[in-house]
Amino acid sequence: MIPGVRLVLLGKQGSGKGTQAVRLARHFVVHHVSTGDMFRAAVRAGTEFGRKAREYMDSGELVPDEVTIGIVKERLEQAGTKRRGFVLDGFPRNVAQAQALSDYLAPQDIHLVIDLEVATEVVLKRLAARRVCSSCGTNYSVDVPPAVNWTCDVCDGEVVQRADDTETAIRRRLEIYQKNTAPLVAWYKDRDHLDVVCGEGPPDEVTSRLIDTIDRRREAGV
Repeated sequence: MIPGVRLVLLGKQGSGKGTQAVRLARHFVVHHVSTGDMFRAAVRAGTEFGRKAREYMDSGELVPDEVTIGIVKERLEQAGTKRRGFVLDGFPRNVAQAQALSDYLAPQDIHLVIDLEVATEVVLKRLAARRVCSSCGTNYSVDVPPAVNWTCDVCDGEVVQRADDTETAIRRRLEIYQKNTAPLVAWYKDRDHLDVVCGEGPPDEVTSRLIDTIDRRREAGV
């Protein structure tokens, strides 16, 4: 079995982060831990933090850090995830969350944070073609649709275009992402945990770049 890895994957909307996180989790035989999946699972299970998160989500408010961190910790405690490793997708989103993750993992820490870099114009093109399952959130595109009549391959839900996938809305989301993520990127860079990898090109090529970067770090003992 390939040794596990503790990895954080950052990337703007449309960078392919979710796709690559799944691929890396399979390659390193660890869990793909997605913020969206965690929230949905915690709410369905009715955990303490899941109930709190639902209250905020139902009222249209942002889920505070303490609840988000609690849900992540609940997830990392499952099935040996903390011990063996993980690919975190969508967490942390700010420095306070990153510090909480570091404290939780101590005396260990993450192996690496990768910022998947894709030009804004490429992202705009990808998101314009994106389609999403309205039930489970699985992503598709006009180039890679579900197998049957825009019905989700995973849950049979309806696959649609998001109402906010307009160029103006996308640009605004990217601006917010860059503003919020810049301090987090700087925080990890100061701790020599950060590598930037180009996310453009065929998915297989991007996956190879990511694996090569992770393997180099592991071999160097960083």
